[in-house]
Amino acid sequence: MKSLKNIQSTFIPLMEENIDTDQIIPARFLKSTSREGFGKNLFRDWRYSHNDEAQPKADFILNKPEYKGSILVAGKNFGCGSSREHAAWSLLDYGFHVVVSSFFADIFKNNALNNGVLPVQVSDKFLQKIFALENGSTLSVDLEKQTITIDATGEQEKFDINNYKKTCLLNGYDDIDYLLSIKQDIINFEKTLA
Repeated sequence: MKSLKNIQSTFIPLMEENIDTDQIIPARFLKSTSREGFGKNLFRDWRYSHNDEAQPKADFILNKPEYKGSILVAGKNFGCGSSREHAAWSLLDYGFHVVVSSFFADIFKNNALNNGVLPVQVSDKFLQKIFALENGSTLSVDLEKQTITIDATGEQEKFDINNYKKTCLLNGYDDIDYLLSIKQDIINFEKTLA
């Protein structure tokens, strides 16, 4: 995994609430066990007419060339529905490293953290301030300090993250990488049991 520390980026505002994992990545695209290639089907049914890549829906935010960035800002209750890990894979493969919302479904949140996507939960009030920003505005996310900042105004909120997952994201570790990083500590502990 790629390490995440400080991310400053423009963002894509998706003001919908209750976005479930079947909207993030429809079930018909879950045939692969490899993490690559899912980005092209992110929000597939919202992005294209009649499931045809040649007919992008002009009014959908991801199809508007003026909206770019590695941060997705979504409405409340993002990632609800089924527990598919592919939802996190598709967000990362599309290019999102951070998803901001005022509430995340627990299973989605854990899948995102396990796959290198940082879910940043903010208050409803702060989320509305972000949605009110002009296109091209930037956000800064500091994982070490656990803050998200609206760069234009300096307004900031703290967010919570599990310390173990924070360590993994800061270092680009998955669970196995983390265990390997503390291998000597494990060996030393085992010696105390002998």
